[in-house]
Amino acid sequence: MSQCVGNEEDLSTKGRQMPVHYGSKKHHFHTISSPLATQIPQAAGIGYALKRDPNRRGKSCAVVYFGEGAASEGDFHAGMLLASVLECPTIFFCRNNGFAISTPAAEQYAGDGIASRGPGYGVMTIRVDGNDALAVLAAVREARKLAITNSKPVLVEATTYRVGHHSTSDDSFAYRPRSEVENWKKTDNPLWRMRRFLENRKWWDEAAEVEMKARLRKEVMAEFRRAEGMKRHQLGELFTDVYAGEMPWNLKEQKADLARLLKKYSSWEPYQKERAKFKGNGEDVL
Repeated sequence: MSQCVGNEEDLSTKGRQMPVHYGSKKHHFHTISSPLATQIPQAAGIGYALKRDPNRRGKSCAVVYFGEGAASEGDFHAGMLLASVLECPTIFFCRNNGFAISTPAAEQYAGDGIASRGPGYGVMTIRVDGNDALAVLAAVREARKLAITNSKPVLVEATTYRVGHHSTSDDSFAYRPRSEVENWKKTDNPLWRMRRFLENRKWWDEAAEVEMKARLRKEVMAEFRRAEGMKRHQLGELFTDVYAGEMPWNLKEQKADLARLLKKYSSWEPYQKERAKFKGNGEDVL
């Protein structure tokens, strides 16, 4: 939640990323990237680094997640080629929801999905029902085993259907009928499939469902209010973590320009209100 609102507890991105673009150095989780496919060749490189590290060779693998729309980018092919030729223990996980951002799959490619591209690169490939959580779990476990044991890449394609809009600016009913979406919600909903699986084994019921939803909503809203009321990181963090070592001259100039503007408009109420949102009120820049 702190990362979503960019407050002082956002330790992974310090309020400088889009919401839900978190990362964790401790857990070896690279920050999520908005530009399509940029992290696919990076994952191939990380897999190669793991292969060369005697302490992690045969123990760890890299994994990168992307949609079928990103698989149309050149970076997808570059990453697959790099990983296949250098035999990198990297899992390429493609979530094929059929629409990318707003383009139906039939207008994205003419072949048989994304899985068909794997053999062309000599990459072991698994296609799985993306609406079956247990099947996906089993497929990824097997992919990890194959990648680490053979020190080679694996492509996993999880086929699913995007019932929601891509974003708040997307009206998906402009390129697909509403009836189609409603039909998918009723016939192949992964949440309902998992719920029915649990209920059939007497591990879940309607009472538990109602209680969980009410409890989690209460917890989420309480955390949202707490996070929203906290201050942001110090304003000077705007210039950190870009380069290692001493701050380069161009960032020093930009920081000085910001300090000049803060001093110039120090008595202007809008600036005062905005500065008050930062830890230390922006004094670290002056």
